[in-house]
Amino acid sequence: MKLVIRIGGSVVASPFNPVLMNAYIELLLNLKRQSHVVAAVVGGGSLSRELIKTAHAMGLSEAAQDEVAISVSRLMAQLLVLRLGKQGTITVPTNIEDAAKLLEGGKIVVMGGLRPGMTTDTVAAMLAERVNADLLVKATDVDGVFTRDPKKHKDAERLERLSFDDLFRFFEKERHEAGIHQVLDPEAVRILQKRRIRTVVVNGFSSENVLLAAKGERVGTVID
Repeated sequence: MKLVIRIGGSVVASPFNPVLMNAYIELLLNLKRQSHVVAAVVGGGSLSRELIKTAHAMGLSEAAQDEVAISVSRLMAQLLVLRLGKQGTITVPTNIEDAAKLLEGGKIVVMGGLRPGMTTDTVAAMLAERVNADLLVKATDVDGVFTRDPKKHKDAERLERLSFDDLFRFFEKERHEAGIHQVLDPEAVRILQKRRIRTVVVNGFSSENVLLAAKGERVGTVID
């Protein structure tokens, strides 16, 4: 199976959680041992958002704010790459083609952001599209996709399964903004929808949930 895992910065970097980061390293290695082709894309979490606010207050453009966030996500990816050692890629790929070639060469790929105007969700979707992934798993700070934001609304209900078409109804924002934080970025969904890439959104505070999703067991929200 070709598998792309989107590890939320809200999970491993808000605040920084080295124990959980190591758990994801073990997950990636375990999936590789099971003969899966596996890549991960990690976000910058609360540090990215704080630096975006600082950049905004300094009068920097939204593109410049994005550049700051990209740098943080790449630092997060570098930590994971270094921890992977020889199974990883030594350096963090900064474009999709390089990442695809490294995957074809048998390496575990970990990426951060790529360019302004693009979230790490979209990076993960683009990589999944490029390598014709069988599954994309989004490991986030909620238990799946809800009818409303569960952090703001106690009556929010988790959806076990829905289509990509249905997902657009639950978006708070329909375009990219620096620091956007919702269950999946709209542009990422458009890519996944076009290629019909099966996607599962799970609670990422337990890396075991990603493994369960890879096994096809019922966890989180399935989008297809």
